Amino acid sequence: MIVGDLLHLDDLDIRLAWGTPELLARQITGVTSTDLQDPARYLQPGELVLTGLVWWQPEDGSAALRFATALRSARVAALMAGEGTHGAVPSGLAEACRTHGIPLLAVPAGTSFRAVTDRVYLRLWGGLQAGVQDAAAIPEAARRELAGLIDSGARAAEVLAHAVSRLGVPECSVSTTGGRVIAELPPAAAAAPPAGRATGTGTSPGTGTALPVGPQENSPFDGWLLHGGPAAEGSATPMLRGLADLLAPLAARAHAEAAARRQAAGRLLGLLAGDGPADLAEALAACGLPAEGPLVTVAARIDGGPDDWAAHALAEALQPLGVPFAAGTDPAGRTAALVAAPAARVAERLRRARPALQARLSGRRSLRAGVGPASAAAAGPLRAALVQARYVLAGAAGPVGSTAELDSLAGLLRGIPPEVTAAFHTRLLAPLATHDRENAVSLLGTLTVFLDHDGSWARTAESLHIHVNTVHYRIRRIEELTGRNLARLQDRLDLRAALLCAPAGR
Repeated sequence: MIVGDLLHLDDLDIRLAWGTPELLARQITGVTSTDLQDPARYLQPGELVLTGLVWWQPEDGSAALRFATALRSARVAALMAGEGTHGAVPSGLAEACRTHGIPLLAVPAGTSFRAVTDRVYLRLWGGLQAGVQDAAAIPEAARRELAGLIDSGARAAEVLAHAVSRLGVPECSVSTTGGRVIAELPPAAAAAPPAGRATGTGTSPGTGTALPVGPQENSPFDGWLLHGGPAAEGSATPMLRGLADLLAPLAARAHAEAAARRQAAGRLLGLLAGDGPADLAEALAACGLPAEGPLVTVAARIDGGPDDWAAHALAEALQPLGVPFAAGTDPAGRTAALVAAPAARVAERLRRARPALQARLSGRRSLRAGVGPASAAAAGPLRAALVQARYVLAGAAGPVGSTAELDSLAGLLRGIPPEVTAAFHTRLLAPLATHDRENAVSLLGTLTVFLDHDGSWARTAESLHIHVNTVHYRIRRIEELTGRNLARLQDRLDLRAALLCAPAGR
C-alpha cells in the first residue's frame, strides 16, 4: 500500500494538505497514533503517523517544526493530522512538512482514526496473505467461509469455533502476547483447562505451538498469538499457520480499535493536563466513560521503557474487568487511566495481572502503577485524583500502590522525591549523625527507640538495657544538638519524620 492510496479510501474523505507525486508513492509498512511532541523513538521507518494535534499550541511557533523533525529522523512514510481538535490542519504544520519532505494528509472531524487504521491494516495484511504458502493448507471452500465471517465483523471466538469445526484442528486458542485470552476452544477445554492453561484471567496459555497473528505491535503486550495444544503439532502445523494468516485481519482490526481507544484517552488526558476549565463531556463520551462518574484514576509507568508501553499494559490489565475504561498517554508522556470500577477492585486486578505483564519485560524494566480515589467525572475532581494516583505511583512500597494505603506518615513520605526527604533528614539529624561517628553511643538509635516507645523513659531504658538516668542524659543531649524539645508533640513528629526520611541503606 502506498501513501496515495489513502486519498481513495471510500467514505473517509481524507484530503491532501501537502505532498508531491513522488512522496505519495512511498510504501506504508504500518500505522502509529501519537500525540507526543517528540515521538521519534517510538516510530519505525515507513510507518503512517496519525496525530490528533493535542500537542500543538498556537502560541508555540516552533512546535510544528520540532514535530516534523522527529518524523523525518524516524523516516516515516507520511503524517495524517486530525482536524477534530483545532478545526483545521495548522498552516505551520504544512510548512514544516514541506521543509522536511513529509506528505501531510488531513483527516476531517467526522472520520475516526479507528476507521483509518482499520482500513490500512486490512489492506496491508490482505496483500501479505495473497503470497502466504501455508494458506494453501486450508481448503479453498473453508478459507472463503472464514474470510466471509471475518469480513462480516465476526469476533475471534466465532471465527475460531468455525475453524475448529470446519478444519478439525484439535485444540487451539488466541491470546495477546501479554497473556490475555481472546478466544479459546473447544468449550470443554475452556471449562476445565489442563494445568498451566489460561482461563481468561490474564495468565498465559500453556505449552504447544504459538504462532504470531497479524501485526505485532511495538509493545510487548498486545500482539496476537494462535496457540495449538500438543495434539495440534506436527502435521497440523501448516494448517495452523494458514489459520493464523486468515485471522490476521481480526488482529489488525483489534489493533486499530485499541489505537483509537488510546488516541481518545490521550485527548481526554490532554484536557486534564491543563489547569483551566475544561468541558469533558465529549471526550468522556468518545472513551465510552459515564458522564457522571464515579471514575477511578490510575497512573502507571514502565521504568526504563517507552512511555506508551505503560498504556498498552494498563489496557491489557484492565480489559478483564468488563467495565468502561480509558488508558492512554498525555502530551507530556505521562500514562494514566480512568476506570468505571471501585478503587479496591481496580487495585486487585492490577496486582493479579502484573506478574504476567512483567514477565514480558526484559532487563531492569519494571511495570509500576498507582491507584487513586474514586472521583466525579469533572475536570477539578479528576485532576485532583490524578495527582493522588501519581503521588502513590512515585512512592508506593510495592509495584502497585493505592491511595487507600496512604494511612500512615511513612506511607505519605514515600511519595516525596528522595532528594527532598534526604535533605530533610540531613537538616534535622546531621548533628546526631556527626556525634555517632565520633562516639560509641548512638544518639540516633536512642532517639528511634525513645519514639518507638511513645516517649516512655522506663521502656526505653529496658529496651536499651541501660539505666533510666542514662536515657534522660541522652535525650537532653539530643535536644541540645537538634534544638528540639522532645516533650513537645510537634518536635517529636518532626524528628520521627526525619528518621523515616533516612536515605535507603542508612
